[in-house]
Amino acid sequence: MQRGELIRFSISALLEKKLRTSLSMLGIAIGISAVVLLTSLGEGVRHYVIAEFTQFGTTILAINPGRTTTLGTAVGIFGSTKPLTISDSEALRRLSGVQAVVPIVQGNAEVKYYKRTRRTTVLGAGADLPQAFRMKIGSGNFLPADDPYSPRAFAVLGSRVRNELFSASESPLGKRIHIGGERFQVIGVMEPKGQIIGFDMDVTVYIPAARGLSMFNREGLMEVDVLYSEKTEVSHLLKLIRQTFVKRHAKDDVTITTQQQMMEVMSSILDLLTFAIGAMGGISLFVGAIGILTIMTISVSERRHEVGLLRALGSKRTDVMSLFLTEAIMLASLGGIFGLLLGLVLGLLLHLVVPQLPLHPSLMYVLMAEATAIVIGIISGIFPAWQAARLDPAQVLHSE
Repeated sequence: MQRGELIRFSISALLEKKLRTSLSMLGIAIGISAVVLLTSLGEGVRHYVIAEFTQFGTTILAINPGRTTTLGTAVGIFGSTKPLTISDSEALRRLSGVQAVVPIVQGNAEVKYYKRTRRTTVLGAGADLPQAFRMKIGSGNFLPADDPYSPRAFAVLGSRVRNELFSASESPLGKRIHIGGERFQVIGVMEPKGQIIGFDMDVTVYIPAARGLSMFNREGLMEVDVLYSEKTEVSHLLKLIRQTFVKRHAKDDVTITTQQQMMEVMSSILDLLTFAIGAMGGISLFVGAIGILTIMTISVSERRHEVGLLRALGSKRTDVMSLFLTEAIMLASLGGIFGLLLGLVLGLLLHLVVPQLPLHPSLMYVLMAEATAIVIGIISGIFPAWQAARLDPAQVLHSE
């Protein structure tokens, strides 16, 4: 039996039982659409997280107090004998290849301008923060490069803080505000930035790092971020940083995390998450496979007379087996194609309803889903096809 005849026979058999065929295809389609939708969500989350990290660039590293590291992130100052200091950050500026150094201390304080008050995040930072984190000034200037140990009481407002403390027609530049009970002069307003990994930059107030340490009564910095040039060899820079802290702290007691390390860890975790949720959708494919196996088994028992005639007319057992296998593969393949379209349409509708939901269909997972559907068709059709091929044509025709 030629391939064209096999396909014609298979199509006619599937069209003869339209309802049964539709239900079998629907089982596979639901499974495929679930896989496509879930993996699109997983890929969307992965792209979102990576985009959040890379918006700062890839030539930045974070130094945290404490030598202990968990998944690339320091556990805190409790693992260190000496805290990070302003002088430590100043020492890092002198290293070869370093372009910017940003000391960081964070807290929460009440910000007040006359009768308007709100409690918000206060970030003690250095003058290099806009350069290191690719942030732009909306109006005025950022914190100047003052004496790092006794800087002037200047403040820069996030865009939402500015709108909540001042009227639209009033310029905040030069105004005096109270932060944590201390007076600061506003010298700039940042451009809207939005959230970065869950941290809303627009409701942040920036003050000099040394004043942040005093305001929050902290002994040391929470972090020091270092921006280095693209030509700098990272391994050499890491060696210089560690040597610096050995000289200053008498031992290597800091955790250094590069953007590449953070991205690699996050990417591996999110890849595993995407695969896991895709596997959950694969459970529906298993149910669809059982449906095809059931339908094909029933089909064999109903078409015993057809099989007998084919065998009597000279068809080989391999022809009969190929016929039923082709039907099973067509069921799974067509169901898979319908499922792919259904999954993509559902994903589009979901994105329209919830625009914030990150969805990113992956061609690799789409092709894998369709290939899985074809494999399911082959596996589900093997046993019924084998049963049909074993039928004795004489006994079948006699019984009929």
